[in-house]
Amino acid sequence: MVEYRRRVLDDTLDELQPHLRALSIHGPKGVGKTATAMQRAVSVVDLSLPAQREILAADPSVLTRLPGPVLVDEWQRLPEVWDQVRHAVDAGSPPGHFIVAGSSAPRGAVIHSGAGRIVPMRMRPLSMAERGVETPTVSLAAFLAGGRDIDGTTEFRLTDYVEEIIASGFPAIRGLPPRVRRAELDAYVDNVVQREFPEQGYPVRRPAVLRAWLAAYAAATSSSTAYSKILDAATGGLANKPAKETTLSYRDALSSLWLLDEIPPWIPGRNHLDRLGQSPKHHLADPALAARLLGLDGAALLRAEQGSVNLSEGTVLGALFEHLVALSIHTYAEASEARVSHLRTRGNDHEVDLIVQHADGRVLGVEVKLADRVEDADVRHLHWLRDRIGDDLIDAIVIYAGERAYRRRDGVAVVPLALLGP
Repeated sequence: MVEYRRRVLDDTLDELQPHLRALSIHGPKGVGKTATAMQRAVSVVDLSLPAQREILAADPSVLTRLPGPVLVDEWQRLPEVWDQVRHAVDAGSPPGHFIVAGSSAPRGAVIHSGAGRIVPMRMRPLSMAERGVETPTVSLAAFLAGGRDIDGTTEFRLTDYVEEIIASGFPAIRGLPPRVRRAELDAYVDNVVQREFPEQGYPVRRPAVLRAWLAAYAAATSSSTAYSKILDAATGGLANKPAKETTLSYRDALSSLWLLDEIPPWIPGRNHLDRLGQSPKHHLADPALAARLLGLDGAALLRAEQGSVNLSEGTVLGALFEHLVALSIHTYAEASEARVSHLRTRGNDHEVDLIVQHADGRVLGVEVKLADRVEDADVRHLHWLRDRIGDDLIDAIVIYAGERAYRRRDGVAVVPLALLGP
């Protein structure tokens, strides 16, 4: 058996799972939900198996008779099991008894939110720290706590980050030979189009249009491009374009499959700022999926860095590097009960790539720079933010592709992505 590699979420589960009557682990297929839940389960009900669905449909009380913790895996295959778990919790199931795992929420299913009964936890593809490619020396939790000391050096360089982008954060894919990896990522997209969409209740009448929309969405990675422009990019040569409602259904289906990981706009808790943009920043679940949809391998991404421009702005590699940063920071922030958003003013005068908001309302401002050095121009929006919100800015950080973690003379922290951990 392959040795289990701990995830950042495991620390949260260690703290919470023994005390919660039920929790759910959700995320896209292939991120490792079942492997993580299996480390804690005594009994497993695998609802991807027809026989187990039949047994549970006939006798829901099986759930309460099994020794716990009980893992109910692929719960979306029998949606009524969600309410069965909720009712078992109401009836007094012991703490730590249920772990519910799934990769989608069925369309049209009438499912209670689980509020107060089933606590949701999201699992994403592997963050940089979880990939084991470098030992982090800088902690996001320490930044949120007001820590100022940072140090460390790494031998990670641009080509290494390119490899991490295309290798994928799906555990079963990233270790494969490059050609096999590409075939697996293609098969992942094929499965979404041909199977997952119909199973979600979204019949795909024109698969080529859906694929083109996915590629256009991938080209808009790390931007807040309007959905109408994504549709135009996807259907530029079509006389009979799909209705806007059709492409919005694409977004809804992908969201229900946890394949979109959009970053919402920041809404300050205090009245420091006005005229903020309201559009989310576009990200798929994994930057490797975006690269594959665009037909870009490592060599092509490095060529793109030398001059090809994204449909929105900046280089494709820069956008995918920011995606890799966001994927990692999402994971680390949730471990610290923090939220991730982005800031852009309506006139595009100021933008901060990522805002990490502490539970007390204060924030970290994070800029992402695909370079091996940080210049004064790279931190001007962070200084603007500090001027506007004062002490509500815990720290200002630039995540870059250089070798050393340090503080600039102006107080801005500069951290290689490979050295940042939870």
